[in-house]
Amino acid sequence: MENGRAPPHGAGDWSFPGWHLEWGEGLEECAVREVREETGLEIAKVRPAAFTNDIFQEEGRHYVTLFMICEWKSGEAEVKEPEKCEKWGWFEWESLPQPRFLPLRNLIESGWRP
Repeated sequence: MENGRAPPHGAGDWSFPGWHLEWGEGLEECAVREVREETGLEIAKVRPAAFTNDIFQEEGRHYVTLFMICEWKSGEAEVKEPEKCEKWGWFEWESLPQPRFLPLRNLIESGWRP
């Protein structure tokens, strides 16, 4: 699942749900919370997948993005945070839409595959 990101960071780019860890939060907990907050979906069997080193030159920002794998548990995807996301869509790995958010581009360029 991916979204068309809304301004300001990565505006118009497609990416997976997610944002940042809350203080003291575990990686799996973060993934469950972020997916629920952004899409309304419930996920299960969350586990680490890959990470990318993402340098946003124009914004002067540097992130390490942690990618997680999960299974759909319940719910239908909906835009829960319209100030951050324009829409959601399901895509095959080989058919991910363009343009892609830098962390997703870096993940693909790393050769990682689900």
